[in-house]
Amino acid sequence: MNEADTRPLAASDFAPLMAPFGPFESQPVLAVGVSGGRDSLCLAFLAHAWATARRGRIVALIVDHGVRAEAAGEAAATSDLLAQHGIASEILRWTGPKPASGLQEAARSARYRLLFEACRRHGALHLLVAHHAEDQAETVTMRAARGSGPDGLAGMAALIERPEARLLRPLLTVLRARLTASLLALGVRWIDDPSNTDPRFERARLRNAGSGGSAASADEQERRAAGERRLARAAVETLEFDLEDAAAIDRTGFERLGTDLGARLLSRVVQSVGSRDHPPRRDRLGRAAARLSQGIGRGKSGNLQDFTLSECRLMLRQAPGGRRLRWIVRPENGTTNRSKAGQPLVPAAFFACGGPAAPHVD
Repeated sequence: MNEADTRPLAASDFAPLMAPFGPFESQPVLAVGVSGGRDSLCLAFLAHAWATARRGRIVALIVDHGVRAEAAGEAAATSDLLAQHGIASEILRWTGPKPASGLQEAARSARYRLLFEACRRHGALHLLVAHHAEDQAETVTMRAARGSGPDGLAGMAALIERPEARLLRPLLTVLRARLTASLLALGVRWIDDPSNTDPRFERARLRNAGSGGSAASADEQERRAAGERRLARAAVETLEFDLEDAAAIDRTGFERLGTDLGARLLSRVVQSVGSRDHPPRRDRLGRAAARLSQGIGRGKSGNLQDFTLSECRLMLRQAPGGRRLRWIVRPENGTTNRSKAGQPLVPAAFFACGGPAAPHVD
């Protein structure tokens, strides 16, 4: 680790990290998920300075999961600390019974539900979370162990479109040492969550064993960014959004993408349409992608046979006019991601940023 890897992040460093997510509104309103730990606290201070310089504002959203007795006091202390620096905050509480197993997954699901609901209340179009380079490396390691498909092995997306707000991860290329150095330079104390080292949890076991992987090199980061740019172009050329509560994939266009790029595109679409936290498994994704290219098989009714993948139903149908075929992707259970405000379903997790002019769906 060289000296540049440990120097504090300044406002001049953070602006380029936010640039790929633009354009923003003239007075941007950002929500920032804050746990009280060093990573999210640092992100809150950086985002506050960034928004203030643009005549905008942020609101820090602090989730009290109610799992540890100390959590309520820690949330209040974090709110007080932010207020001392002129940052508004709201404490969100996960109430009700907690599961005996799968606690971290349930907590994650509840956390994002609370965060996106709060974004709507505060009129925030962007939700920032503090995943950093080491988090990304750990995610790739865990997904590889589970046999994730190519999209899973590409790591967390920097940008995910949701009906309520855009989920942004501006720190994915930043080492944690720089976040620590930033808070030390500000004289800010943070709270260390004991679950980060609790061996009951997979990510904590990786950290304790020192086997979570290292942050991606500059070459690896550029390789991933280039892959995201290719995926974004493929999405623009292949996907259609003229259907309510669904996405459509042009069959001929999908076939031209080739095996790897087609599988990645399919992975992102079903993950977003199905509101899944994780990409499909590699074996299931491969079979599904091959089926999309072939477009064969009829059910007992005589219709082209439908199938499911990651809580989505995929249906090969003729486009209006009957001159071409496209795969319709809808939630399997008939539920919809459309918001109460009538915003459209935007299956655009594939639009992860890769450069200053990276596309995204407004």
